[in-house]
Amino acid sequence: MKYLAVIQARCGSSRLPNKVLKDIEGKPVLLRMLERVSKSKKVDAIVVATTINQEDLEIVRIVSDYGYRVFVGSSEDVLDRYYQASRLFQPEYVIRLTADCPMLDWRVIDDAIKKMNNVTDDLTMLSETFPDGEDVEIVRFSSLEKAWKEARLASEREHVTLYIKNHPEKFTIQDYQNPLGNMHNERWTLDEKEDLELIRYVYRHFSPRTDFTIGEIYEYLQKTPDVRLLNQMYARNEGLRISLANDKVVK
Repeated sequence: MKYLAVIQARCGSSRLPNKVLKDIEGKPVLLRMLERVSKSKKVDAIVVATTINQEDLEIVRIVSDYGYRVFVGSSEDVLDRYYQASRLFQPEYVIRLTADCPMLDWRVIDDAIKKMNNVTDDLTMLSETFPDGEDVEIVRFSSLEKAWKEARLASEREHVTLYIKNHPEKFTIQDYQNPLGNMHNERWTLDEKEDLELIRYVYRHFSPRTDFTIGEIYEYLQKTPDVRLLNQMYARNEGLRISLANDKVVK
């Protein structure tokens, strides 16, 4: 297998509990995410990586009921969860996705795969020119395995590829930029109730279509500034900042 998409999902979000189970036009966020990723023409398999916590049993049920693969692993060591889920498939590359991005455009995944260089260990959105919520990262499985073996900081166990980014001397890292231009200030992710409100507006606007593109979302939000500004008070990458502020060495 060449390309495995691993979607991390859990219900225990502190900012918006059960966010991946919230309803969007009659279906949970997680299922909307799976539907969009499934449209990729280059991904060979998809697996949802959730936790052993009882609160995440509903994730296992939903994923299984709709015929998708699910893996259950560590709740704290997300890097271990990713690695163990990926190891079962032995892919050449792992595509890292998060379930709180139900407006992710699968065409971004396919374009990223197309533009990834043969020597690249980690293709990632370093320059952050994509909207927050269109997050795609492709990491070589052997590099993921190396990170899994060597990462010792709590932040590097929680944020799957942070060890790779922290050690550019060990890995070849490639920046992936938005071909449509800089959309850094657009927030389309799901962490707060205002995020959910914006996402619901977008899905309702395009319904019953679910194949809307980044360009179409952007155009709609530019024409409806009252919707676009719903969640603009929240900073990007807040979770990472919290992790770094409370970092420690783990065994």
